[in-house]
Amino acid sequence: MLLEDQHPHNKSIMIAVLGKPNVGKSSFINHLLGFDLSIVSSKPQTTRNNFHCAFTIDRTEVVLVDTPGVHSNAQELNKRMNGQAQMGAEGVDLNFVLLDLTTDIVTEFKDFLKNFESPLLKTWIVFTKADLVNKEAIVLTETLKVLKELCPSIEKSFIISSKDGHNIHELTGAIQDASINGPHLYPNGDVSNKSQRFFATEYIREQAFRLLKEELPYEVAVVIDEYKDVKKKDETATPEAHISASILVNRPSQRAIVVGRGGSIIKEIGVNARKKIEAMTGGKVHLNLHVKVSPKWFNNNFVLDEIGLPRTQNSARVWRKK
Repeated sequence: MLLEDQHPHNKSIMIAVLGKPNVGKSSFINHLLGFDLSIVSSKPQTTRNNFHCAFTIDRTEVVLVDTPGVHSNAQELNKRMNGQAQMGAEGVDLNFVLLDLTTDIVTEFKDFLKNFESPLLKTWIVFTKADLVNKEAIVLTETLKVLKELCPSIEKSFIISSKDGHNIHELTGAIQDASINGPHLYPNGDVSNKSQRFFATEYIREQAFRLLKEELPYEVAVVIDEYKDVKKKDETATPEAHISASILVNRPSQRAIVVGRGGSIIKEIGVNARKKIEAMTGGKVHLNLHVKVSPKWFNNNFVLDEIGLPRTQNSARVWRKK
């Protein structure tokens, strides 16, 4: 039943965006949104939590569920990330499985399915990174036959590029056609089910990924210690937020890398993250960062709970002090 304050012709659809690490899920979502909400990095496994990203086409609200890349790893962090991907596919109207055209598609799809415990229901395959291959030479007829044998719920496929927009309009048109009459979940202009606090941690981590050495980002997490909106008597004054956050590392030697010579690296992380947070909040942000050594935080249930990754059925039972 439509809400009384919404247009009777409103339509909606919820789509889980799934795939292995580094297939371009965040770039794809940001292209559809028209701005950078989901953090992007050239390093795989950037996304760790699932969350909603909402946008509207005419009277159709599209809610994309951004999910971590599905992969094999025995670490508790990775178990929980796979759990986030599987949770993201629950209760949606449609699943998009993104496959990178520059890889061995069938092998990658088999590996994805092997690590995805629940069978996929209504599924569309979205082949990404068409800008990196000869679009005119792409013939996927036989490949699609194999994919459909592996996953009978596949209904459609699209070849797209998030970089140059190739076939994006064709895909969004199909999304509108697949949507059904229903109320919008985010009628007041909100774009996600996550708070500004959540995205502050994401933007800090994004800058850490961008600046740190190749092997280090996977052992970095961000925890908000304090997020305080400053209330001002003048309601027309620019909003202001005071944020204190900890960048967690696994070993003492990594602390020096994150801090940098004379504090250069952590300062740059802070400056760049603050700009993105200010763009999100529309106000002034005071950001205080410090680095904390938390040995094996990626297997620490307390830390993983704090960064919003709930336990899964195969989670470890060990609980360590933070």
